[in-house]
Amino acid sequence: MDSQTSQSSQASQSPHPPHTFQVDLRGLVDLLSHHLYSSPKVYLRELLQNAVDAVTARRATQPGAPARIRLHAADGGLRVEDSGVGLTESDVHSLLATIGRSSKRAEGLQEVRSEFLGQFGIGLLACFVVAERIRVVSRSARTPDAPPVEWTARDDGSYTVRTLPAAERPEPGTTVYLTARAGAAEWLAPERVRALARDFGSLLPYDVRVGEEPVTDLPAPWDRVHPSPAGRRVALARHCHELFGFTPLDSIDLDVPLAGIRGVAYVLPAAVSPAQRATHRVHLKGMLLTERAEQILPDWAFFVRCVLDTDSLRPTASRESLYEDETLAAVREALGERIRSWLTGLAAGDPERLSAFLAVHHLGVKSLARHDREMLRTMLPWLPFETTDGQLSLEEFAQRHPVVHFTRTVEEYRQVAPIAAAQGVGVVNGGYTYDSELVEALPRVRPGTVVAELDADTVTAHLDAVDPAEELALSGFLAAARDRLDPLGCDVVLRAFHPLSVPALHLDDRAARHEHARAAAEERADDLWAGILGSLRGSAPRARLVLNQLNPLIRRIGSLRDPELIGTATESLYGQALLMAQRPLRPADSALLNRAFIGLLEWATLGEGDGR
Repeated sequence: MDSQTSQSSQASQSPHPPHTFQVDLRGLVDLLSHHLYSSPKVYLRELLQNAVDAVTARRATQPGAPARIRLHAADGGLRVEDSGVGLTESDVHSLLATIGRSSKRAEGLQEVRSEFLGQFGIGLLACFVVAERIRVVSRSARTPDAPPVEWTARDDGSYTVRTLPAAERPEPGTTVYLTARAGAAEWLAPERVRALARDFGSLLPYDVRVGEEPVTDLPAPWDRVHPSPAGRRVALARHCHELFGFTPLDSIDLDVPLAGIRGVAYVLPAAVSPAQRATHRVHLKGMLLTERAEQILPDWAFFVRCVLDTDSLRPTASRESLYEDETLAAVREALGERIRSWLTGLAAGDPERLSAFLAVHHLGVKSLARHDREMLRTMLPWLPFETTDGQLSLEEFAQRHPVVHFTRTVEEYRQVAPIAAAQGVGVVNGGYTYDSELVEALPRVRPGTVVAELDADTVTAHLDAVDPAEELALSGFLAAARDRLDPLGCDVVLRAFHPLSVPALHLDDRAARHEHARAAAEERADDLWAGILGSLRGSAPRARLVLNQLNPLIRRIGSLRDPELIGTATESLYGQALLMAQRPLRPADSALLNRAFIGLLEWATLGEGDGR
């Protein structure tokens, strides 16, 4: 009994025979067409890729072998012939019929593996996106005595293999025949094949033709010799227009030999948003990899579109984007340095072209200068800023003013700019993207420069004080005005300033606005939150309505004796000052404006309706 139990136990512990995965080819084709590849057009890229790699493999051992690829489209089918290394019958079974296996990863090819375009073992399957049947006829260059072999596969996952007479394929190489699937014939039409071949293969190193029409167009546009620099710029501008549809402001050579990169960046002729993702064309060993590469350049270089060829970057499995790794990060940094060098070169030797560029793309350069001290130092005399002295560079503005005052918002600048300019106070509008950061960075590249954020106290301090006797005479008026605006969190002060046409100036700063927001939230909150918000009440400065004693209207209003009329006039001045400052109106401010308008109408029409 014990012996039987032991034998039974050993039998139950014996390993089961292994099973192999089964693949639903139709499901895999659906996966490729709807999730891995962005468009059926990639089938032609995969065919070209396989042909180029086959030629590369043959020439690795037979340098004098022909390098020829021919495409013929007709009658709903496509034939692609290459003079490559070819396949034996065993190669067909182990490579074409095994998903995920690639000859580019085979032993003995380490020395040339880096020259291959594809290494994933799924390229030929992409053809099922447009074809219902694939027929491959091939003869091996490595085993000359092996007969030609034919492999025929259908999209249901079945395939057949048979050897052919030597006369069927006298020379080494491979021919692929595609038969279009229902609804996909347009992708095998001659014109479509010709256009796709030119798009994908124009920079390939071998003789590629559709029929008798050449596909390759070498050397690449950026490597061609021209009689003069001006002639080269014209030729590159023509290439940019053909490729991207715009005439560039300038072109920048992207030559990074250590990374095996050659190409050109074209400067856009119109401003674009920094948030807009720039897309670029990237070729891998001459084959177009993607026309929507986003991560090849630094984010700040959104003002260029580039096209380049590389032999060092890794593609993803779909071969439609780049694999994010240390190599790509290094390439991105190197290309960014090339664009940076172009900018500094313009600053040093071609200020006219630099000015034309900055007139359109100063935002991109400001983005770069925020983090790059040398770029800020180089661009300082060129970058334009809105100031109370007009459009100036920070360098020129700092030479004119001992203190560089700036505002953090456009609204603050518009509020104080006319008054500050009249008092001789220089102010930079830091409300635009990156501007306040650059102003604050100014002392790092220009030692000794004093930079200060402009606030209500600074503006008020630069306005002339009123004679004490005159202010005392208006004490009743000022008291009535302060009482009226106190519920709005606004003080009233009297000063003398230019221009005379401005009767009143509304001044506040971020601390005052924060206090307004806190007070408004406290009013709306329940008891618990009102107590918490109340505890946050600090000694933040209040907004100010600065009345201009030099303005004739203020002089007349100051002589009023009726407290109600003084209050209505004060509310009107407050509302007008808010509108001039282009500040957002709170509900209380809107109600005040309506009340003041109605009040003034009532005072203006007093006695008109009763015959007096």
